[in-house]
Amino acid sequence: MDTQAFKQSLHKSDRYNRRGFASAAKRAEALANAYQSNLIGEIRDNGNLLEYGRLRVKLAEAFGFCWGVERAVAMAYETRKHYPKERIWITNEIIHNPSVNDHLRKMNVQFISEENGVKDFSAVENGDVVILPAFGATVQDMQLLHERGCHIIDTTCPWVSKVWHTVEKHKKHTFTSIIHGKYKHEETLATSSFAGTYLVVLDLEEAKYVANYILGKGNREEFLKRFAKASSEGFDPDRDLQRLGVANQTTMLKSETEEIGRLFEKTLLSKYGPSELNEHFLAFNTICDATEERQGAMFSLVDEPLDIMVVIGGYNSSNTTHLQEIAVSRGIRSFHIDTPERISEDTNTITHMPLGESLLTEKNFLPEGVVNVGITSGASTPDKVVGHVIKKLMKISENNVFTK
Repeated sequence: MDTQAFKQSLHKSDRYNRRGFASAAKRAEALANAYQSNLIGEIRDNGNLLEYGRLRVKLAEAFGFCWGVERAVAMAYETRKHYPKERIWITNEIIHNPSVNDHLRKMNVQFISEENGVKDFSAVENGDVVILPAFGATVQDMQLLHERGCHIIDTTCPWVSKVWHTVEKHKKHTFTSIIHGKYKHEETLATSSFAGTYLVVLDLEEAKYVANYILGKGNREEFLKRFAKASSEGFDPDRDLQRLGVANQTTMLKSETEEIGRLFEKTLLSKYGPSELNEHFLAFNTICDATEERQGAMFSLVDEPLDIMVVIGGYNSSNTTHLQEIAVSRGIRSFHIDTPERISEDTNTITHMPLGESLLTEKNFLPEGVVNVGITSGASTPDKVVGHVIKKLMKISENNVFTK
């Protein structure tokens, strides 16, 4: 499929909208009223530091809503105002934040159901309005909705669109796209739909496995089994790993994406030599500015003297999980929660999700005495949610709550 030609055709349709319905100023005002926090504003004005009794809270320099998320959420709310009576659907969560998605449900925005990775569009009819979330949607889903006569409101983050453009360049020049991401994640599913030949690698370990295969140190059957669900149809590692371009899911850890890029460049340099490298390797910067900024702020925050770290964001939020990874890598006692309700100020307990594990409830998570707490949040988390979490911490410290 010529994805570039399809996009150009779609963008010319009078049933397609990626600009929204309000000015940027009105959009910002609406979000401020819905999601800003006076407490967070005061803490920011105080050098991102809150001192409250025995509690010392240090906020990351950059956290929470990014521009792409703000734009997506505002456009979704605008859509309901613009189409007050029409049926409105969304192909996935608008962003990975429970409170924001629940708000949309209360506005009678229906979410497309999914089973075994396949979306069910059977209930969507001609004339319905369909919102594409910040992560984007596959080109096949877009085509189906366009052909069905739906009004498409596209809130895809421009950084995600940039990655799509990159893999289309790979395809045009017959390079295989190595996508650093989670093959089941909706953003990576969308990105791979715009690629030609592709392979998704989760982390540096998988990238090293692929690099070893390129250098003749792998087993073909084992390789095909390992990447059966993370590669394009008919992928042949002996044929398709000769010319590579690197792209990424925008929410992955920046340093790891860069290391993966350097690994493949070095591998192809070793195999083909410097004079042939440009014929076998392409690199474009597809790391999201906001992701990079928040990860950089987190690295700075974990250099502070902290007793505990609280990371706030959806449990299925990739960028939030990577912030948690940074805290864990520094040996800081850390807690990933998705909503303020995970904390009980009456019992000093927290229900959180350790990396790679299931939900766990801990008593007396806020220790006695002076306690230094680092706080950050994923790009899908409103300031109001962060403010609510801090208020709960203040209540616990004020009342010196400890559960036996």
